[in-house]
Amino acid sequence: MNAEAPDASVETPADPGRIVLLTASHRVAPGLLSWPAWQTLHAADRVLTADPDQPQLPYLREAGVRVEHTTPSADELVADCAGGRTVVVLTGGEGNGPLTDGLARLGGSGRVAMPDLELLPGSYDLPGARLLDLVQVMDRIRQVCPWTSQKTHRGLAKYAIEEAYELVEAIEVGDRDALREELGDVLLQVVFHARIAEEDPEEPFAIDDVAGGLVEKLIHRHPHVFGDETAETPEDVHAHWLRTKAIEKQRTSVTDGVPLGQPGLALAAKLASRVRASDLDVPLPTGDTIGYDLLALAVEAEANGTDPEAALRAAARAYRDAIVAAEGGAG
Repeated sequence: MNAEAPDASVETPADPGRIVLLTASHRVAPGLLSWPAWQTLHAADRVLTADPDQPQLPYLREAGVRVEHTTPSADELVADCAGGRTVVVLTGGEGNGPLTDGLARLGGSGRVAMPDLELLPGSYDLPGARLLDLVQVMDRIRQVCPWTSQKTHRGLAKYAIEEAYELVEAIEVGDRDALREELGDVLLQVVFHARIAEEDPEEPFAIDDVAGGLVEKLIHRHPHVFGDETAETPEDVHAHWLRTKAIEKQRTSVTDGVPLGQPGLALAAKLASRVRASDLDVPLPTGDTIGYDLLALAVEAEANGTDPEAALRAAARAYRDAIVAAEGGAG
């Protein structure tokens, strides 16, 4: 028995084509697109953008890609893809919300055969890319905000101390949300001071100088990572670090570089750490005041691997909780 011939009256649907929404990060220099993005652009039947100032335009023109300035509706775009055509739409970094919403509604209606819809990232943010946004926002605020535009290094100094303490508190209580926020507040101080430093008429520097100096320091102080030296233990790393710092700073005393304005227990522990690392035999001064007793306790704590400042803060928090409990009982 012969198979039945196909019904010529049934029309085979045409290839509905393909829509490509091409995104690119504004934090990556225009023209630095991925190879799949360039392949798609060169092979497309049409390349569209609604933005006449699209940052990629000069580079696409130079590469021989013709771009049309138009804002098609979802229906128009679907119709243009009929017959297996590929249409690329250049969008911002977050895509094109109105267009994708329109395509979703059209597809859900069941009225037409929908083209394949592809979101193609033409470039990606590298880790740390949002720091570029932070620098731009800080620059804008410094120029426009009446409060921010008047601040100086000296006027901001107290905030750096406050934010550092709030960060330490978030770490000690284990609050992850607070930790993320306080890290941001500390970072703000760095970016803020660097932005102010740009305006110095005699010795200006910017955030890139700050970051560049830090990169050089980290590489130089980690020869076991970036050089030929080896370090098998944390103690080896610490020894490398101390030797490198000694060469860099050319200190005449182990106390050089120890800020005397830090909290007393932290100061005592830091001095004790310097003495112990240098194998010096320095007897503790004695006296009949509580200060000398605290000094001895701080030195003992540091020798035992305990941060006396953190220990006292923990005890103080327990004392605070007891006070709150007592107030509740009294009420």
